[in-house]
Amino acid sequence: MTEKRPTILVTGSKGQVGMELQTLATQFSNFDFIFVDVEELDITDSKAVKTFFAENKVDYCINCAAYTAVDKAETETNLAWKVNTVGPENLSVACAANNALMLHISTDYVYHTQSTKPYIETDFTNPQGTYARTKLNGDEAVLKNHPGGAMVIRTSWVYSSFGSNFVKTMLRLGSEREEISVIYDQIGTPTYARDLAKVLLEIVQKIENQSVDQKYFTGVYHFSNEGVTSWYDFAVAIFDQKNLSVKVKPIETKDYPTPAKRPPYSILNKNKIKQNFGVEISHWQHSLWECLELL
Repeated sequence: MTEKRPTILVTGSKGQVGMELQTLATQFSNFDFIFVDVEELDITDSKAVKTFFAENKVDYCINCAAYTAVDKAETETNLAWKVNTVGPENLSVACAANNALMLHISTDYVYHTQSTKPYIETDFTNPQGTYARTKLNGDEAVLKNHPGGAMVIRTSWVYSSFGSNFVKTMLRLGSEREEISVIYDQIGTPTYARDLAKVLLEIVQKIENQSVDQKYFTGVYHFSNEGVTSWYDFAVAIFDQKNLSVKVKPIETKDYPTPAKRPPYSILNKNKIKQNFGVEISHWQHSLWECLELL
């Protein structure tokens, strides 16, 4: 009788990170995967989550499900709260009850201060707006319900060849216009969703192989690509790498008002994930090139 392989449940499988996890799954053939989105499992329904875990043996849960329409969240408050707070809470309760380890993806938006020093995981949080508050509440619920068995991974400026994101928006606008205006006074780091997905699976692999102590599988971690940039410089790099002659005009945040506030500075210090899990991280420009090759 062959020994059953450990199973990884991926929620939010149609999002950017979820799609990248589906792409990478064949490289991690020592695991079985269950990919679900809201049609297969509504994580905001506690009974549905409990039933799903009763019917499926889950060893690891990677929660990629999120309400990410930052501005729409200001009017769709209840939906954002259900997906970003209630959903992770339900999953963490089920994971704890079924002895499954959980990786929950979160956001740099929880840090919104005047700091100009890269954020570490223990820094003060100051979420502005519905999206940021509901994400932080979800983080807190996950860590409270599953202490010692859940990781919260905060990331920033996610893009990929899947879904809607800044890179695809710039390519579309660049094909339609000769000049576009992009904010230059918000500083952060782009994150290629495939790099994030790969690190999530590598962490699971190392825990499963016992090459990393499970004591590290708890608390908050940061992951983004390496380097620092602005949205303006990010746009310029996209057009440069695609050889598109688009004039990019730098503007200030105040010149482009939005319903939700964005963090002015959200560089994430990634020393913790690098030291505890031996993670190597690519520079954002190299990863952008990889993504643009696919596009």
